[in-house]
Amino acid sequence: MIIVLRPKISKKDEALVLKEIRRLGYKPHIMRGVARTVIGAIGDERTHHTLETLTAFPQVESVMPVQKRFKLVSREAHPHNSTVKVQDQLIGGQKFQVMAGPCSVESEKQLLATAHAVAEAGATVLRGGAFKPRTSPYEFQGLGEKGLKLLAKARKETGLAVITELLSENHADMVAEYADILQIGARNAQNFQLLIAAAKTGKPVMLKRGLSMKVEEWLLAGEYVLANENPNLMFCERGIRTFETYTRNTLDLSTIPIIKKESHCPIVIDPSQGAGRADLVVAMCKGAVAMGADALLIEVHPNPAEALSDGAQQLTLEGFRKLMVELKPFIAAAGRE
Repeated sequence: MIIVLRPKISKKDEALVLKEIRRLGYKPHIMRGVARTVIGAIGDERTHHTLETLTAFPQVESVMPVQKRFKLVSREAHPHNSTVKVQDQLIGGQKFQVMAGPCSVESEKQLLATAHAVAEAGATVLRGGAFKPRTSPYEFQGLGEKGLKLLAKARKETGLAVITELLSENHADMVAEYADILQIGARNAQNFQLLIAAAKTGKPVMLKRGLSMKVEEWLLAGEYVLANENPNLMFCERGIRTFETYTRNTLDLSTIPIIKKESHCPIVIDPSQGAGRADLVVAMCKGAVAMGADALLIEVHPNPAEALSDGAQQLTLEGFRKLMVELKPFIAAAGRE
């Protein structure tokens, strides 16, 4: 059930509603908006008392049942768009955000050169993998904590926030210590214990779509983050596996209006993983902006030919600079800054 509180009520009045929700056997999840506070009450309505009696409270505006299986990420639960604050930037707000950096953190020189270049071009978040999930055990697995320390150094020098992938529950606290956003990759999109561990760090979570994941499964995976008291969730479309072999994956841009319709959470598009080809990234970025995405996640490397992972899909520093210039009219046309 969704309980919408009236505006400008006191903390005491809010606490009374929360107490009653718990007394009736439900677990409340608070979502604070600009004008309204919404409470998602999770529980089995077949075995517990109905919450519709809460309308008797003067501080309650309305009580509504939620029909979606994904209750907290649903737009029914939170009609207005959510934003995720990362340092002094809002993802999902008026400003269109760009996250950029190498697929893997390989060395201090490589990372810092990339970080300074993408910051100068207009990116606000630095991406970089310290732990890498590779198909083969013989491929480069990342620098681990050393890579995290390099990301922190790059943040200190450039002011960019840091997003990096979390692969293990055992690493959750360590990665959260260095990162501003935790990325859950496609291979772990339904690793529910990992999602819970990421949520419990309190850091914003970006959930990538699984290789063969249906949209409802993706939304339900996101529900694990919000259900564990972390409201800062972003979805990321990074391409799905189809019969097509021309591109590495099939980047499903239709998920932008779908997620916007079904959920209040921001959506990020990763055209690098989606296409697997640097020559297609620019066009995919323009399409994503035009269709209403909130942010882009782009792989950039000083010398892609020498990259230790996924060199074919990474833009050069100059290529990224040109992309940022070309995106400006698309961002303006989409009504963003």
